[in-house]
Amino acid sequence: MSVNPEQDQWMQRIHRDLMDSYDEELELEIEDRDPDGTPSDREQRRSYFRELFRLQGELVKLQDWVVGTRQKVVILFEGRDAAGKGGVIKRITQRLNPRVCRVAALPAPNDRERTQWYFQRYATHLPAAGEIVLFDRSWYNRAGVERVMGFCTDDEYEEFFRTVPEFEKMLVRSGIVLLKYWFSITDEEQHLRFLGRIHDPLKQWKLSPMDLESRRRWEDYTKAKEIMLERTHIPEAPWWVVQAVDKKKARLNCIAHLLGQLPYGEVAHAPIELPQRVRHDDYFRQPVPGEMIVPEVY
Repeated sequence: MSVNPEQDQWMQRIHRDLMDSYDEELELEIEDRDPDGTPSDREQRRSYFRELFRLQGELVKLQDWVVGTRQKVVILFEGRDAAGKGGVIKRITQRLNPRVCRVAALPAPNDRERTQWYFQRYATHLPAAGEIVLFDRSWYNRAGVERVMGFCTDDEYEEFFRTVPEFEKMLVRSGIVLLKYWFSITDEEQHLRFLGRIHDPLKQWKLSPMDLESRRRWEDYTKAKEIMLERTHIPEAPWWVVQAVDKKKARLNCIAHLLGQLPYGEVAHAPIELPQRVRHDDYFRQPVPGEMIVPEVY
């Protein structure tokens, strides 16, 4: 059966996206065994992995510094659907302690939360000393999806813009380091990524009816984004725009940039020595009943 060039292109795209969802070490191992990859492709990917691993090593140092100096760090990730926010968050948290660095990805507000002060449910996720919180979407939902989809009134929208600069200034005055990233992709790239998700069974769950509707309202989202950046780009908490058409470059650029925004240094640790296990002559390890053992299918 013949496959037309466009279908072949799509299959290659889905394959690349599937590879990209693997953990980095596994992806690299598969690449080594891939007979179809060109030497140039392999070297490019190896270069990406080397730099990613180096930056992740720096993130571990940053984590130690945050804990050691009791810093409070908040990083917001905003952007259109399929812009790559989740991918960079995954690579940032991949090597870090989840008790130190955690992700806040809030669902739509429930009936009770809709009656609260708008920022209240976000404030409960702010860090204590020695913590980093990454917001996968944030209070800027009001300036984006809520505005475009009509989930807030004009008065609520304007009140948000009156309040958010003061709210963020308060966070910074309290000692929180606040970084705000917008991941920017083109119309064509979002179209391709959405089609990739539609044809990839492992990624179809990422597409919600809201995502599909946002695709139709591309221009409305553009206008909302432009207004948001203009009205909330303040000296205390400026916006940083990440060019995200190339996923891998976007991850490296974002991580390198955020590392450059914090004056972290290497924290000295005492040498770790593994203690000798205490052994007793009367110790006997009881056998596990056979009915409790998980079948070894593999």
